Amino acid sequence: MLFSKFKKSGVEYVVAALGTPGKKYENTRHNAGFLCAAYLLKDLGADVRRARFHALTAELTLGGHRVLLLLPQTYMNRSGESVREALAFYKLPPENLIVISDDIHLPVGGLRIRKGGSAGGHNGLRSINDHIKSENYARIRIGVGEPRGPGDEQIDWVIGDFSKADQNVLPAVFDDACLALSLLVDGRAEEAMSRYNKRSR
Repeated sequence: MLFSKFKKSGVEYVVAALGTPGKKYENTRHNAGFLCAAYLLKDLGADVRRARFHALTAELTLGGHRVLLLLPQTYMNRSGESVREALAFYKLPPENLIVISDDIHLPVGGLRIRKGGSAGGHNGLRSINDHIKSENYARIRIGVGEPRGPGDEQIDWVIGDFSKADQNVLPAVFDDACLALSLLVDGRAEEAMSRYNKRSR
Protein backbone atom coordinates (compact mmCIF):
# COMPACT_ATOMS: atom_id res chain seq x y z
CA MET A 1 0.00 0.00 0.00
CA LEU A 2 1.17 3.50 -0.78
CA PHE A 3 0.94 5.30 2.55
CA SER A 4 2.87 8.57 2.72
CA LYS A 5 5.75 8.93 5.13
CA PHE A 6 5.15 12.70 5.33
CA LYS A 7 4.73 13.70 8.96
CA LYS A 8 2.13 16.15 10.11
CA SER A 9 1.94 17.54 13.60
CA GLY A 10 -1.17 16.75 15.62
CA VAL A 11 -3.48 13.76 15.49
CA GLU A 12 -6.36 14.30 13.07
CA TYR A 13 -8.21 10.99 13.50
CA VAL A 14 -8.63 8.27 16.08
CA VAL A 15 -8.84 4.82 14.47
CA ALA A 16 -10.21 2.37 17.03
CA ALA A 17 -9.71 -1.31 16.19
CA LEU A 18 -11.94 -3.41 18.42
CA GLY A 19 -11.19 -6.75 20.02
CA THR A 20 -10.70 -8.52 23.32
CA PRO A 21 -7.22 -8.65 24.84
CA GLY A 22 -5.52 -11.87 25.89
CA LYS A 23 -3.88 -14.84 24.21
CA LYS A 24 -7.09 -16.86 24.49
CA TYR A 25 -8.92 -14.51 22.12
CA GLU A 26 -6.04 -13.66 19.79
CA ASN A 27 -7.34 -15.32 16.60
CA THR A 28 -11.07 -15.25 17.28
CA ARG A 29 -13.74 -13.77 15.04
CA HIS A 30 -14.50 -11.05 17.59
CA ASN A 31 -10.89 -9.90 17.20
CA ALA A 32 -11.20 -9.05 13.51
CA GLY A 33 -10.50 -5.41 14.39
CA PHE A 34 -7.30 -6.27 16.26
CA LEU A 35 -6.19 -8.59 13.45
CA CYS A 36 -6.78 -5.88 10.85
CA ALA A 37 -4.77 -3.43 12.98
CA ALA A 38 -1.91 -5.94 13.15
CA TYR A 39 -2.01 -6.23 9.35
CA LEU A 40 -1.84 -2.44 9.01
CA LEU A 41 1.05 -2.14 11.45
CA LYS A 42 3.00 -4.86 9.65
CA ASP A 43 2.39 -3.16 6.30
CA LEU A 44 3.76 0.12 7.66
CA GLY A 45 6.65 -1.52 9.52
CA ALA A 46 5.27 -0.02 12.73
CA ASP A 47 4.25 -1.32 16.15
CA VAL A 48 2.22 -0.25 19.15
CA ARG A 49 4.40 2.09 21.19
CA ARG A 50 2.42 3.20 24.20
CA ALA A 51 -0.23 2.08 26.65
CA ARG A 52 -2.67 4.90 27.36
CA PHE A 53 -6.42 5.61 27.28
CA HIS A 54 -6.88 2.01 28.56
CA ALA A 55 -5.49 0.91 25.20
CA LEU A 56 -2.39 0.06 23.21
CA THR A 57 -1.66 2.91 20.81
CA ALA A 58 0.48 3.87 17.86
CA GLU A 59 0.70 7.19 16.03
CA LEU A 60 0.80 6.63 12.27
CA THR A 61 0.80 8.70 9.11
CA LEU A 62 -1.68 7.55 6.47
CA GLY A 63 -1.61 9.47 3.21
CA GLY A 64 -0.22 12.55 4.94
CA HIS A 65 -2.76 12.45 7.78
CA ARG A 66 -1.68 11.79 11.35
CA VAL A 67 -3.84 9.21 13.13
CA LEU A 68 -3.86 7.50 16.49
CA LEU A 69 -4.38 3.76 16.15
CA LEU A 70 -6.18 2.66 19.31
CA LEU A 71 -6.56 -0.96 20.48
CA PRO A 72 -8.75 -0.84 23.62
CA GLN A 73 -7.58 -3.26 26.29
CA THR A 74 -10.95 -3.29 28.06
CA TYR A 75 -13.52 -5.96 27.42
CA MET A 76 -15.43 -5.41 24.18
CA ASN A 77 -18.50 -4.02 25.92
CA ARG A 78 -16.38 -1.27 27.52
CA SER A 79 -14.59 -0.12 24.38
CA GLY A 80 -16.29 3.27 24.59
CA GLU A 81 -14.32 4.24 27.69
CA SER A 82 -11.06 4.12 25.77
CA VAL A 83 -12.46 5.86 22.69
CA ARG A 84 -14.00 8.68 24.73
CA GLU A 85 -10.70 9.35 26.53
CA ALA A 86 -8.71 9.48 23.29
CA LEU A 87 -11.15 11.82 21.54
CA ALA A 88 -11.24 14.11 24.57
CA PHE A 89 -7.44 14.22 24.83
CA TYR A 90 -7.02 15.28 21.20
CA LYS A 91 -10.15 17.48 21.28
CA LEU A 92 -11.61 15.65 18.29
CA PRO A 93 -15.32 15.37 17.42
CA PRO A 94 -17.01 12.00 16.71
CA GLU A 95 -16.69 12.74 12.98
CA ASN A 96 -12.94 12.21 13.37
CA LEU A 97 -13.36 8.68 14.70
CA ILE A 98 -13.12 5.54 12.55
CA VAL A 99 -13.92 2.16 14.11
CA ILE A 100 -12.81 -1.22 12.74
CA SER A 101 -14.84 -4.19 14.02
CA ASP A 102 -16.23 -7.62 13.22
CA ASP A 103 -19.71 -8.10 11.72
CA ILE A 104 -21.60 -11.39 12.03
CA HIS A 105 -24.18 -10.18 9.50
CA LEU A 106 -21.58 -10.32 6.72
CA PRO A 107 -19.99 -13.52 5.40
CA VAL A 108 -16.26 -14.01 5.72
CA GLY A 109 -14.76 -11.96 2.91
CA GLY A 110 -17.42 -9.29 3.22
CA LEU A 111 -16.63 -5.69 4.06
CA ARG A 112 -18.95 -2.80 4.91
CA ILE A 113 -17.91 0.83 5.20
CA ARG A 114 -20.48 3.22 6.65
CA LYS A 115 -20.41 6.88 7.70
CA GLY A 116 -22.72 6.38 10.68
CA GLY A 117 -25.65 4.40 12.00
CA SER A 118 -26.70 2.22 14.88
CA ALA A 119 -24.61 -0.37 16.70
CA GLY A 120 -26.38 -3.19 14.85
CA GLY A 121 -26.23 -5.42 17.93
CA HIS A 122 -22.44 -5.06 18.33
CA ASN A 123 -21.49 -4.54 21.98
CA GLY A 124 -18.33 -2.59 21.22
CA LEU A 125 -20.14 -0.13 18.96
CA ARG A 126 -22.96 0.19 21.48
CA SER A 127 -20.45 1.08 24.18
CA ILE A 128 -18.85 3.71 21.93
CA ASN A 129 -22.24 5.23 21.08
CA ASP A 130 -23.11 5.41 24.77
CA HIS A 131 -19.82 6.99 25.82
CA ILE A 132 -19.39 9.58 23.08
CA LYS A 133 -23.15 10.26 22.78
CA SER A 134 -23.06 10.03 19.01
CA GLU A 135 -23.42 7.58 16.13
CA ASN A 136 -21.85 10.03 13.69
CA TYR A 137 -18.56 8.29 12.97
CA ALA A 138 -17.25 6.00 10.24
CA ARG A 139 -17.10 2.22 10.61
CA ILE A 140 -15.20 -0.46 8.73
CA ARG A 141 -16.98 -3.73 9.49
CA ILE A 142 -15.30 -7.01 8.61
CA GLY A 143 -17.47 -10.05 7.91
CA VAL A 144 -16.97 -13.05 10.19
CA GLY A 145 -20.09 -15.02 9.19
CA GLU A 146 -23.03 -16.18 11.26
CA PRO A 147 -23.38 -19.33 13.38
CA ARG A 148 -23.97 -22.20 10.96
CA GLY A 149 -25.84 -24.72 13.09
CA PRO A 150 -28.93 -24.60 15.32
CA GLY A 151 -26.83 -25.36 18.38
CA ASP A 152 -24.31 -22.61 17.78
CA GLU A 153 -24.79 -19.69 20.13
CA GLN A 154 -23.66 -16.28 18.92
CA ILE A 155 -21.21 -15.71 21.77
CA ASP A 156 -19.56 -19.10 21.20
CA TRP A 157 -19.30 -18.29 17.50
CA VAL A 158 -17.64 -14.88 17.86
CA ILE A 159 -15.13 -16.06 20.46
CA GLY A 160 -14.28 -19.08 18.31
CA ASP A 161 -11.21 -19.12 16.06
CA PHE A 162 -11.40 -18.50 12.32
CA SER A 163 -11.24 -21.71 10.30
CA LYS A 164 -8.15 -22.34 8.16
CA ALA A 165 -10.19 -21.62 5.02
CA ASP A 166 -11.35 -18.31 6.50
CA GLN A 167 -7.80 -17.39 7.50
CA ASN A 168 -6.78 -17.71 3.85
CA VAL A 169 -9.39 -15.11 2.87
CA LEU A 170 -8.61 -12.55 5.57
CA PRO A 171 -5.38 -10.96 4.24
CA ALA A 172 -7.11 -9.70 1.09
CA VAL A 173 -10.01 -8.38 3.19
CA PHE A 174 -7.63 -6.60 5.56
CA ASP A 175 -5.82 -5.11 2.58
CA ASP A 176 -9.09 -3.68 1.26
CA ALA A 177 -10.02 -2.45 4.74
CA CYS A 178 -6.71 -0.59 5.04
CA LEU A 179 -7.13 0.95 1.59
CA ALA A 180 -10.64 2.05 2.58
CA LEU A 181 -9.17 3.54 5.77
CA SER A 182 -6.70 5.62 3.74
CA LEU A 183 -9.63 7.07 1.78
CA LEU A 184 -11.66 7.79 4.93
CA VAL A 185 -8.88 9.81 6.58
CA ASP A 186 -8.58 11.74 3.32
CA GLY A 187 -12.26 12.72 3.48
CA ARG A 188 -13.25 10.41 0.60
CA ALA A 189 -15.91 8.34 2.34
CA GLU A 190 -18.17 7.98 -0.72
CA GLU A 191 -15.27 6.62 -2.75
CA ALA A 192 -14.35 4.20 0.06
CA MET A 193 -17.92 2.86 0.17
CA SER A 194 -18.22 2.63 -3.60
CA ARG A 195 -14.93 0.78 -4.05
CA TYR A 196 -14.79 -1.51 -1.04
CA ASN A 197 -18.30 -2.33 0.18
CA LYS A 198 -18.89 -5.97 -0.72
CA ARG A 199 -20.87 -8.90 0.56
CA SER A 200 -18.07 -11.34 -0.15
CA ARG A 201 -15.04 -11.81 -2.36
